[in-house]
Amino acid sequence: MEHQAKMIVDKDFTIGEVDKRIFGSFIEHLGRAVYGGIYEPGHPSADEQGFRTDVLGLVKGLNVPIVRYPGGNFVSGYNWEDGVGPVSERPRRLELAWRTIEPNLFGLNEFMDWCKKAGTEAMMAVNLGTRGPDEARALVEYANHPSGSYLSDLRAAHGYKQPHGIRTWCLGNEMDGPWQIGAKTAAEYGRIATETAKVMKWVDPTLELVACGSSALGMPTFPEWEATVLDHTYDHVDYISLHQYYGNKNGDSANFLAQSMGMDSFINTVVATADYVQAKKRGKKKINLSFDEWNVWFHSNDADNKLDPWQIAPPQLEDVYNHEDALVVGCMLISLLKRADRVKMACIAQLVNVIAPIMTENGGAAWKQTIYYPYLHASLFGRGTALVPLITSPKYDSIDYTDVPYLEAVAVHNEELQEVTIFAVNRDLNNPLPLHVDLRSFGGCSLIEHIVLESDDLKAANTAAQPDRVAPHNKGNATVSGNEVSAKLAKASWNVIRLKINK
Repeated sequence: MEHQAKMIVDKDFTIGEVDKRIFGSFIEHLGRAVYGGIYEPGHPSADEQGFRTDVLGLVKGLNVPIVRYPGGNFVSGYNWEDGVGPVSERPRRLELAWRTIEPNLFGLNEFMDWCKKAGTEAMMAVNLGTRGPDEARALVEYANHPSGSYLSDLRAAHGYKQPHGIRTWCLGNEMDGPWQIGAKTAAEYGRIATETAKVMKWVDPTLELVACGSSALGMPTFPEWEATVLDHTYDHVDYISLHQYYGNKNGDSANFLAQSMGMDSFINTVVATADYVQAKKRGKKKINLSFDEWNVWFHSNDADNKLDPWQIAPPQLEDVYNHEDALVVGCMLISLLKRADRVKMACIAQLVNVIAPIMTENGGAAWKQTIYYPYLHASLFGRGTALVPLITSPKYDSIDYTDVPYLEAVAVHNEELQEVTIFAVNRDLNNPLPLHVDLRSFGGCSLIEHIVLESDDLKAANTAAQPDRVAPHNKGNATVSGNEVSAKLAKASWNVIRLKINK
């Protein structure tokens, strides 16, 4: 086959509406995500509440729609009451998930204030490790009940008269993981999640609830865990969660760039399992997916093993991302958009410092990691209707994957703005990839811009000293003739081709 790729996009061949929450993120009480990340009193940029305004600016730039909190593994040993009320009276605790000291200077109310300033919503997790239905219903009452009950009045006494109105809640975290505090079998978790869901919705019937799926694709119980958990919780939950991280420990870049094919398979298997439970129960409700942890994570593993325990906010999970990591994140974003019919929420884990698109120095600068850019572009330009990408592409084989297309791509139609955006990764590490896109049903189009993220060095990274070493430009070579687009995608590149539909 000639080394070129073709793509056909038709506005009537839709995958589904893109739920904006697919571009969500995650803040856990882990490492410097909170302390030194979003919250650092005394920092030159800190506002009156101690929130770093330089970080807020970078977060707002991403237009993050929802942020999961407070964990993660952390939540399975967390007492939410420790983080509310007068700061001087809050206890310091041993935090067993990450073996640190949690000072509880920042809790639920501070997080909700931060969300307001960041222009985002909260996805709150409840502790189903050491706790259960009673504490979960109490937290919903404290957060969401208007007034006239002990806990809603306690919230008002803490300075928050108006309820927070948190709609989206996770029923625990990674409950099948042996590393999890209070880990459970599928049947044990299914039962406690069901009883917790019932009382939470009795307090506030407007809630949307996420049941824990397997904590990784490689768990020995996957996907039997999902089937058992949904067998218990089907009538009470709206979503099942997926978590997956990818890495390049063996230095095999071609195989690394193919790993999003595993993400595609993971999503499809969970969809099939959820639909099996629906069929088994003769149900009408579709269980959708919340891919509420995903990212590249492997760079910092060795450094984390050398940290002394029982510190406050040590530098944990601080991956420094390079160019090829950004390409994999771009492929993963495309995977999420390709299943926009069922993946309705997703959270890149995490937002600041901890395996994150944004990095900071304590007392110093904040900057954008390489992975910031595909996340930014997808969030800004990926809203609308995802369209079926009919792709013909040359392929390659890697150690773990066969028939890997050099072109990974999807298109999103924003009818309101009369725009079509093509997101495309050229996985070829050595050669540019000619691309022809047929937009046959759109009439004429004109080019708004062709954004490219490229680098001669796959291992190039952004640092405090060189914050813009890897950054996108909009000098891509795409051309438009009528409803046909031609471009030569640079080797190992992330591309965003934005088109205006001519009326």
